[in-house]
Amino acid sequence: MGAWRYSLKLEDERGIAKASIRDAPISPKKVINLARAIKGMKVEDAKRFLEKVIRKEEAVPNWVHSKKIPHRKGLGDRWGIPMGKYPVKAAKIMLKLVKSVEANAENKELDVEKLRIIHVSVKKGYVLKRYMPRAFGRSTPKYRRHSNIEIAVKEEV
Repeated sequence: MGAWRYSLKLEDERGIAKASIRDAPISPKKVINLARAIKGMKVEDAKRFLEKVIRKEEAVPNWVHSKKIPHRKGLGDRWGIPMGKYPVKAAKIMLKLVKSVEANAENKELDVEKLRIIHVSVKKGYVLKRYMPRAFGRSTPKYRRHSNIEIAVKEEV
């Protein structure tokens, strides 16, 4: 099995905390817009936003894969793009990751109130390829995609 590394390379990692989830059982397509939305937020704001997404109170704008997506109220004013969805499963995974990076920062004795998300990365993981039998001797592929998600926060001075 190959070794993995964080995609964020910094010379000085003081004041930085990182966390990652490898092989999360969700397609990168579902997570990439959510990752783009929380980048640059403070950790507390990101947690609040993700909890609202889970309760379906606030939609996530779709910058990528945005064809045939309905417009949602208030998205155009806040994000500048009216199309959005409520990726509940992706928000639960991302909330778990944000809590993990917050715990890592607390372990490194960083001030949790001043943390800002500086890096979020979503990469393609492994794919389980299965086939479902169909009529007349044919088959349909059923691909179970996975994602590698990583996040880094920095303490603001």
